[in-house]
Amino acid sequence: MQPDILGLPYEQQVIELDPDDEGPVVATLVRRRADRPAGRAVLYLHGFVDYFFQTHLADHFVRGGWDFYALDLRKYGRSLLPHQTPNFCRDLSDYFPELDAAARIIREQDGNETMLVNGHSTGGLIAAIWADARASQGIAPDGLFLNSPFFDLNAPWLLRRPVAAAICRLTGRSPYRVVPVGLSRVYGRSVHASQNGEWDYDLEWKPLTGFPVRAGWLTAIRRAQRRLRAGLHITAPVLLACSSRSYRSHSWHDSATLADAVLDVEHMARWAPRLGRHVTVVRIDGGLHDLTLSHQPARDELFSELDRWLRGYFTTEPLGPDPGQPVEAQRPVDRGLPETD
Repeated sequence: MQPDILGLPYEQQVIELDPDDEGPVVATLVRRRADRPAGRAVLYLHGFVDYFFQTHLADHFVRGGWDFYALDLRKYGRSLLPHQTPNFCRDLSDYFPELDAAARIIREQDGNETMLVNGHSTGGLIAAIWADARASQGIAPDGLFLNSPFFDLNAPWLLRRPVAAAICRLTGRSPYRVVPVGLSRVYGRSVHASQNGEWDYDLEWKPLTGFPVRAGWLTAIRRAQRRLRAGLHITAPVLLACSSRSYRSHSWHDSATLADAVLDVEHMARWAPRLGRHVTVVRIDGGLHDLTLSHQPARDELFSELDRWLRGYFTTEPLGPDPGQPVEAQRPVDRGLPETD
C-alpha cells in the first residue's frame, strides 16, 4: 500500500489486470483501517461517472470498527489510464477480476472474516451480480448495502425495452459507438459545491454532464439487469436504500436537491425482491441519487437506518455519527413488492 490522493490515513494499492483491446488495465483499492479493528470490513463500489471521494462515509464505518475499502474499478477515477475510454466495459463480469482480488486482500491479506459490500448505482448492480456469481467460492460478501442501485433504465417502458434493445442490436458491431442517452446536468448541479450542492470532487473523473454512453456499455447493463429481473439467489442479507421520490425534469428546480435525479426509485423497490430471500428496503425522504451526498437530515436518516440494519445482522456494538450530531427518528421499513412487467 502507498499513500492515496486523499492523504493519510487513506492508502491505495494498484491491482494489475489482464490487458484488453485498448491496452494495459488496472484497478485501484483504497484502504482506511479502523482504530480498533474487529475483523470486519466494508468494500465500497462507486457508480457510473464516479469514483471514491466520500470520506464521510468511510468515517462512519471506521467509527464502528469496520476497516474501510473502496475500489475504483478499471477505467474509472484513479484507475483511468490515458489510452482508455472512460467507464467503458463490454460485460459487468469484466469487473470480477478486480472484485475477486480486492476480496482476497480484504479477507486473506488483511484478516477480515466479515465483508460487507456497499454498492452505489451501477456499483450496486455490479455488486449484486458478483455476489450471486461467487456465492459458492468463499469470497462472496456476508452482506450487501445497496445505495440507489441501477436495476432498470430510467425511461418509459417503450424506450427501456424495445427501443433500447433495437439500439443495442444496431450498434452490436460498434461497441464504442456513442448512443443518444446519458446524464442530464441536473444531478451534477445538485451535488457539486460549485453549483447547488455541498461536495467538492474531481470534475475530470466525475464531470457534471457525465461521459458519453457507449453501445457496448449499454448492452452490458441491459444484460445484467435482465439477469437480475429473472431472479438472483443471494443468500446474504441485503439492505437496499433509495430516495422517497425521483426528479423527472431535465431542467433545474430546487426540488432536485431532495430527490433522485438519475434513476426511477420505483424500479429499485420493484425489483429488490429478486435479489434473494433477506432483503430490506428503506426509502429516505429528501435523499439524492447518492444518498450519502444528500443534505444533512436525509444523510442522518440513511446512517441511522444503516446502523439499525448492521446491528441486526452483524454486531451489537453501537454505531453512529460523531457525538453531538443529530439523528432523526428511524422510519418504518418499506418492503417493495414486484409487479408484472
